[in-house]
Amino acid sequence: MRKAVFLDRDGVINRSLVRGGKPYAPVRLEEFEILPGVQEALLRLRAAGFLNVVVTNQPDLATGKQAPEVLAAMHSRLMSELAIDAIRVCPHVESDNCACRKPRPGLLLEAARELGIDLASSYMVGDRWRDIAAGQLAGCRESYFIDYEYAEKRPEKPYVAVKSLTGAADLILSGCVSAKTDTIG
Repeated sequence: MRKAVFLDRDGVINRSLVRGGKPYAPVRLEEFEILPGVQEALLRLRAAGFLNVVVTNQPDLATGKQAPEVLAAMHSRLMSELAIDAIRVCPHVESDNCACRKPRPGLLLEAARELGIDLASSYMVGDRWRDIAAGQLAGCRESYFIDYEYAEKRPEKPYVAVKSLTGAADLILSGCVSAKTDTIG
């Protein structure tokens, strides 16, 4: 079995668009900006033997706010420029009540089945409560919360608060996981 780092996309890999204290996914290519340090963090994780798997809710597909070809171009860029091994997308809105929309763990469970991933040896990194809950429900070893102090619900414990993907990668690679669980703000 392989180990993985599951990564939310918006706010972890690329910059979210924040309006009124809430994050939104970029819907145009010119809005799609990879965050500083992401490329290096992903390379370090891959070098340590982790698969880097993006798991992302993209309801703008269902609502028509984003064209499928734009999303495909964004993901093509991620796959060609970064050390990403797979991308799993939930295109549904909340009312669809699907198994793949985070906080449900469907995207992580599907990737684990298809890629031979041991969830108990894997990690989740996200910037919203839904990401953290999905990692917890999937049985990941630990979930890392990039805390941008959005004006929305916060995740339930346990999780490790970090400032970026680089910070999460540092902790994952150093093995300092459980000792940091209570350092949340």
